[in-house]
Amino acid sequence: MEAQASVALIVGVTGLTGLSLAETLKKPNCLGGPWKVYGAARRPPPSWFSPSMVDHFITFDAEDSSDTRAKLSPIAHEVTHLFWVTFQIHADEEYNATVNKTMLLNLLTALKSSTTSRLAHVTVQTGTKHYMGPVFDPVHSTQLIGHQPPFDENMPRLPYPNFYYALEDLVASYAPSLTYSVHRSSIIIGASSRSVYNALLTLATYAVICRHVGLAFRYPGTRYTWEHFCDMTDAGVLAQQHVWAAVTPNAKNQAFNCTNGDVFAWKTVWKLLAELFDVEFVAFDESHKFDLAELMHDKGSVWEEIVEKYELHNTKLEEITCYEALQTVLHFKFQHVSAMNKSREHGFFGHVDTLKSIRFWVKKL
Repeated sequence: MEAQASVALIVGVTGLTGLSLAETLKKPNCLGGPWKVYGAARRPPPSWFSPSMVDHFITFDAEDSSDTRAKLSPIAHEVTHLFWVTFQIHADEEYNATVNKTMLLNLLTALKSSTTSRLAHVTVQTGTKHYMGPVFDPVHSTQLIGHQPPFDENMPRLPYPNFYYALEDLVASYAPSLTYSVHRSSIIIGASSRSVYNALLTLATYAVICRHVGLAFRYPGTRYTWEHFCDMTDAGVLAQQHVWAAVTPNAKNQAFNCTNGDVFAWKTVWKLLAELFDVEFVAFDESHKFDLAELMHDKGSVWEEIVEKYELHNTKLEEITCYEALQTVLHFKFQHVSAMNKSREHGFFGHVDTLKSIRFWVKKL
C-alpha cells in the first residue's frame, strides 16, 4: 500500500492547540493534505474527545524512552511531520528545561531511528516567556529584566534558564536532516480541560463560581493591566500557523510569534465575561485588592456542586485551572504585546477578533 504524502503526529492532542491542530489537519482543504493524523497524549482520551478527530490515538509517556520507542516504532516509517504541542511545567525552570528536552529528544530518537524514517519537519510550541524570562519560577522571577514590548523574534535570548531555549536548540541540532519551526504564542484560548495553562477556563470557572455563591466578579489584577494593552492567541489561528510553517518552504527553520493580530484592555474583556456568564460587571477598585489563587483554593467542593447541578463533564477544579499563573499575568508591569510583522512578511495572515474569539470558545466550553 502506498504511503500517504503527509502523515502528522500531534503530541499533546488533547490540549488547547492539539485539538485545533487535529481539526485543522482533518479538513479536506488543509494545506499539505490530505493528512493522516496520529494523536498522542500521556493519558487516554477524555470522554469529550471524539475518536473521529484523529485516525489513531496513541497513549505513551514521553519521559520514558522505552515506552516512547515501543509505541512509536510501528509508525516511525510513516510520520512526516511532528507537531510538538505538549510540555511539563514545574516551579524550577532548570528542571523544566531538563524534563521537556528529554521528552522531545525521546520522540525524535524514536522517530529518526527507523532506517525508513520519513520525518521531515518538526513544529514546536513555545510562547512569550521567550522574551520575559521564567516568570513563574519563584526564585528567578524576582529578579527578571525582560525585553520591552512589543516583542519581536529578533530579540536576543535573556540570561536566564528557559526550557523554550532548550527545545529550540534541540530541534535546530537535527538540521539539515529535518527542518523545524517554532511558534511563540501569547495567552492561548481554546476549549480543552487538558491544558496546564488554560486562561479562559480559569476565568470561566471563577465567573461561574462567583455567580453560584453570590461573590462579586472582581478583577484580580492591577490598574495597570486593567487599562493597558494585552494580546491573546486563538487556538485555531495557532493551529493554522503550525500547519502553514510545516509545509511552506520559506517558513522553515524560523521562529514566529502568533497572536490574533489585535490587542485588548482587560477592562473590555471583563465586561464581555460578565455578560457571557451572567454576572454583574464590577469596575476595578484599588481598595479591593485580593489574591485570586487564595480566594479559589477552597472552592473545589463548590465546583463539584456546579458540575452536578448542570451535568457537566466531571472535572476537578485544581486540574482544569491555573489561578496562580493568571494572577501573575494580570500583575505584569508592562504591556503584554507581540509583533506579527515577521509572520505577515513570510506569508501567514491568519487573524481573528479577540472578543469574537472569546465568545466562540466560551460557547464551545
